[in-house]
Amino acid sequence: MKRSGAILLLALGAILGIVTPALADGAQVGADIHVAQTLGGRDLTVIIRRVAEVPGPVHVDVVTHAGSPPGEITLTARAAGAQTSTTKVVLGEKPGFYSGVLTIDRPGPWELAVDEATIPFVVPALVASPWENATYGGFIAAGVLLFLALLFAVFGKPGLALVPTAGMVAAIAVAATAALLSPGIPPVAAPGTQLDPTFDNVNDPYQRTSATDFSRPPVNLVPSMNGNDLVLSLTDGSSGRPVDDLLVHDSAFMHLVVVSPSGNLRHLHPIRTAPGEYRARLQAPEQGTHAIAAEIARRGGGVQLLRSQVDVAGSTAVKNDGKAGLATEIREAGRPSTITAGFGAKDLQPWLGMLGHMIVVGPVTGSPADAPIWAHVHSMIPPTPGMPDKPDESVAAYGPNVPFTYSFPLPGRYLVWIQVERDYSIITVPTVVDVPAKGVAEK
Repeated sequence: MKRSGAILLLALGAILGIVTPALADGAQVGADIHVAQTLGGRDLTVIIRRVAEVPGPVHVDVVTHAGSPPGEITLTARAAGAQTSTTKVVLGEKPGFYSGVLTIDRPGPWELAVDEATIPFVVPALVASPWENATYGGFIAAGVLLFLALLFAVFGKPGLALVPTAGMVAAIAVAATAALLSPGIPPVAAPGTQLDPTFDNVNDPYQRTSATDFSRPPVNLVPSMNGNDLVLSLTDGSSGRPVDDLLVHDSAFMHLVVVSPSGNLRHLHPIRTAPGEYRARLQAPEQGTHAIAAEIARRGGGVQLLRSQVDVAGSTAVKNDGKAGLATEIREAGRPSTITAGFGAKDLQPWLGMLGHMIVVGPVTGSPADAPIWAHVHSMIPPTPGMPDKPDESVAAYGPNVPFTYSFPLPGRYLVWIQVERDYSIITVPTVVDVPAKGVAEK
């Protein structure tokens, strides 16, 4: 009797002494979605905040930048078979954050309409992981078995008490093992990334789905002009159907670089107006043939760079007149070169999740449209004590130096633009880089 009682006390101490850790793969609550949008004459960042419960509210922040006109925009959340939720957001003259609240009543694929722009997003169901169920289920089973063992011991049947005691020890071992191993188990693919959001894994991401090949063929890009609107048609290279499976990549569905005949840059983020159709307005465009490059990420197909050109019937040349001190160490083609832009103060804001962006086009011998190399290089946000790991545009505490490293693959003259954000204004600094051939002394 004493021996069985000691075993029971030890088991009880084990249960009470174990603190369940925070599991890395618990309920699938999603994450904030940042999407840059060139909406008419406005450059906006739309932030769809993570959904904490379904049904429940979804908070949407709209970040305006310098030069964006004030006014009212309409936010609408809609899904097949769900109740539509609409709200108005009044954008003021001062750039910054403006908020609205919508209602989500079910998990699954949704669409946020921002005036004529549409942003697809997925609301995952709140589902506990198998190892989380094993942890809590094991401790619950251990508690039930402990109660049975105590009953047998109290009523003078210590031999029978050993059976639930052994089961209790096994349940604790299962629960503890699941709790200890769960932080090292990779999370499942979020619905809408590797897996199509129309599959049942939206409601249960841990169940097996059909064995489908999620690879995607290349995308065809066909540009055209509708007034001052650049219209981009995306079709599947295999089926010819509209491509409507783009992922948010570096805070945008599409990063569009437009270079005018005189070498001026526009970095735009077209809005989705229909499946496979994106639009961006060219403010006061320059007349002539413009080179365009669209960087996209397709679900299951990785990042793709689509290039083309379009004739624009404009008249005004846009000047990139940002200023910065540049320090360069340009090495021969094929070796890493460094370009550091200095902006004088430590007040830069993250833009598109990065400290800075560098667009590279070259070697240029005539029209930029004929340049063989197009590249989009990032300067990452440095980890800073006291700052969030993924700061948004509300944090202005970075710089003044913005470094870039890039290996120019071919010798020749390159057009380079560096872009940063300050006071909710995008600063574009152009420069020209001459890259020597291999075997030529470094400059």
